[in-house]
Amino acid sequence: MGGRSDGGGDRPWQSYTTVYTNAKAGMDGVDKEKVQRIVYEMSKGSKYFENEQRKEAFIQQKIEHMRALCAKLSPLDISHFQMIADKRISELEATRDLSKIWLHVDMDAFYAAVETLENPSLKGKPLAVGGMSMICTASYEARRFGVRAAMPGFIACKLCPDLIFAPPNFKKYTYYSELTRKVFQKYDPNFIATSLDEAYLNITEVCKERGVRGEEIAEELRTDVYEVTGLTCSAGVAPNRLLAKVCSDINKPNGQFVLPNDRMAVMTFISSLPIRKIGGIGKVTESVLRDVLGIMTCEEMLQKSAFVCALFSHCSTDFFLSVGLGIGKTDTPQGKLRKSMSSERTFSATEDETLLFQRLADIAETLSSDMQKEGLGGRTLTLKVKTASFEVRTRAMSLQRYICSREDILNHATKLLKAELPLSVRLLGLRVSQFNDDRLGHTDRSQKTLMDFVISGDTSRKVTGGNNSLVSEINDNNLMHFCLPAHGDGVGLSNDDLHQYFIPDDSGCPSDSDHLSDLEHKCHTVDNAAAEMHQSTRSLKDEEHATQLAHVTRSHETEHCCSSGQSEANNMGEKENITSLLDDKVVISSCREEKPFWIDDYRCSLCGIELPPSFAEERQEHSDYHLAEMLQKEESMHISGDLMQRQRSIKKARHAKESARKKQKSSPKDGKYLPIDLFFLKGNKNL
Repeated sequence: MGGRSDGGGDRPWQSYTTVYTNAKAGMDGVDKEKVQRIVYEMSKGSKYFENEQRKEAFIQQKIEHMRALCAKLSPLDISHFQMIADKRISELEATRDLSKIWLHVDMDAFYAAVETLENPSLKGKPLAVGGMSMICTASYEARRFGVRAAMPGFIACKLCPDLIFAPPNFKKYTYYSELTRKVFQKYDPNFIATSLDEAYLNITEVCKERGVRGEEIAEELRTDVYEVTGLTCSAGVAPNRLLAKVCSDINKPNGQFVLPNDRMAVMTFISSLPIRKIGGIGKVTESVLRDVLGIMTCEEMLQKSAFVCALFSHCSTDFFLSVGLGIGKTDTPQGKLRKSMSSERTFSATEDETLLFQRLADIAETLSSDMQKEGLGGRTLTLKVKTASFEVRTRAMSLQRYICSREDILNHATKLLKAELPLSVRLLGLRVSQFNDDRLGHTDRSQKTLMDFVISGDTSRKVTGGNNSLVSEINDNNLMHFCLPAHGDGVGLSNDDLHQYFIPDDSGCPSDSDHLSDLEHKCHTVDNAAAEMHQSTRSLKDEEHATQLAHVTRSHETEHCCSSGQSEANNMGEKENITSLLDDKVVISSCREEKPFWIDDYRCSLCGIELPPSFAEERQEHSDYHLAEMLQKEESMHISGDLMQRQRSIKKARHAKESARKKQKSSPKDGKYLPIDLFFLKGNKNL
C-alpha cells in the first residue's frame, strides 16, 4: 500500500509496496523496483494478495474522500484554519523542553544476533529468524537483498536464495534481554522498555552527577552492553524521546548519533527528515499525507498546517504539528496498571484441529507464565483467529472468577476455538483482560464499610484503633437514630444533614471532657438496654417499623433539645426533617430480582456476560450463580430486617428507662450537641 494511484500498465508492481519499505535500517541500498516486482509476482492470486488489494482499495477511497474535502476549502476557510494552526503551534512551542537528555537504545537485529552469538558459523551469512510463513527478523546481510521482518519466508527465499532460517527461541531472547536491562538500570532505574530489544533512558541526572555529556554516556552504555552480552546496540541521544528514537536509527548497526539540546539544531535536523522515519507514522499515514497534501518531510507539516487542521482530528493534528516542531515527550511516564496481556503465533495455514489445539496450548502456556510473573489474574478471555484468507476474528468471554493458570486459560480458549471450527487458520492469539487490580474504584473487599455494618447487621464486629475499642453495636444503635439508610440504595443523610443535626450552633463547641462524659452516659445506657434485650418484645409487625422508628427518633430528639435549651419551634422543625427523611428511607424492599435471560441469545440480562448458545453447561452454571446470589440477598434482607426490629425494641426499652431516670436527674450542660465523631472514639472504661 502507499503506492501511487496510477498503478497498473506494464509495471503493476510499482503500486504494490506492501512488504517493501526503505525505512528499515540496513535497506537503503536495496533495488526497490526488483523487490517490488518479486513480491508482486510471488503474491499475485493468493489470499494474501486479495486481502491487500481490499485494504489498498479502502485506503484509496479514504484518500479520494480527503482530497474532495480539501478541494471544498475556500480561501476564507483556509485562512480560518491557518489562524487555528498558528495558535496551536505557538502553544506547542511554549511546551518545548530542552532541559532533558534522553537516550534511546536499540539492539542490532536482536533475534538474529542472538542466534549468531550462539552459533558462530552463521556469522556473515544472510540469516532470517522465523519460517516459510513469516519472518521475525533478518540479519543485516539478509537485508541487503530486501529481506526484512514481517515478510513471508517463501518470498524472502526468492529474494535471497542462500537465506538461512533459524527457528525462533523466545526463552533465549528473553534471557539476553534481561541482561541488557540490568545494564540500562545502572544509568536510569526508571528506564522505559518498549520491547525485548528497545528502551528509553532519561540520562539527565547521570550526566549532571558525573559532569559528562550524553555522547559519553551513550558510548559507555554500548560498551557495557557488549561486555555483558556479546551483542551490539545502537543509541540515539536527543532532547526528547521522539527524536532520540529517530537518532538511534541513523548510524545502525553498532553506532550512535547525538542531537544537541538546541532549538536551532532540532529544527535543522527535522526539516529534511522523511515523515516515515517518525515513530507512529506508518505506511498508511505516509500514503495519506503524501497523496492528499503532498507532505514528504517533517518540515512540510508546518507548511501545510492549515490543511492538517482542517482534515484531521485534534489529537492527530497535535501530533503532526509536534513532529514538525521536533517536540516530543520529555517526562518519565508514571507507572500505569496493565490493562491486558496477550500472546499470539503465526504459522502456515492449516485445518488440522490437532495441530491448532497444540498451538493454542503453547500460547496458553506462554500467556499464563507472563501473567504469573506479574501476579495477575483476569476475568475476560479473548481469542484472536486469522483465517487463511486473512480475515481476523475475535471471540471473547467473561468469567465468574479470575484466572491465570495454563489449565484455566486453555480450557476456556478451547471452547471458544471449537465454536469456530472447521476453519483454515494461519494465526492464533489469546488475550486476558479485566485484571484483579484493574477495577474502577478498587477496594479491599475484606475491609467492611459502615454501610456493610448497617445492612448486614454485623454487630459482633469491633471497630478497632489505637489502644482501645468500642463495640460496633454502640455505633449502630446511635447511628440508627439519625442516618439509617434505605436498604438497597445505600443512601443516608447528606453531609448537610449531618451538619444540621450534629454540629453545635454559635454558642460554642463542647470540650473533650464534656464529650467523654456524655459518651460514657450513652454507653452505659446501651449496656443497660443490652442487658434487658431478651426481655424486650420482638413482635413488631413489618408495617409498624417506620412509625415506631420515627417515634423513637422523635423521643431522642426531644431529649436532646430539652437538655440543650433549644426553642420549641426549632425542635419541631428538626423533628419534621428527620421524620420526613426516615419516612422516605426506612422501608426495606423485599422484592425479588427477575430471573436472568439471554439477550439476543448471547448476553446475560443481569450482568452482561457473553456466552454463545453452544456453551450450554456454562450457561446453566451462570444461571445457577445468579440464583444463588438472589437467594443469598433475600436471606440477608430477612436477617437485616430481624436485626433492625430487635434494635428498635432495644431503643424503645432504653428510652422508657431513660425517661424514668431523667425525672430524678438534672439535665446535662446547656447548649451542647454530641458530635458524630465521638461515636467512633476508640475505648471506654465502662465497656
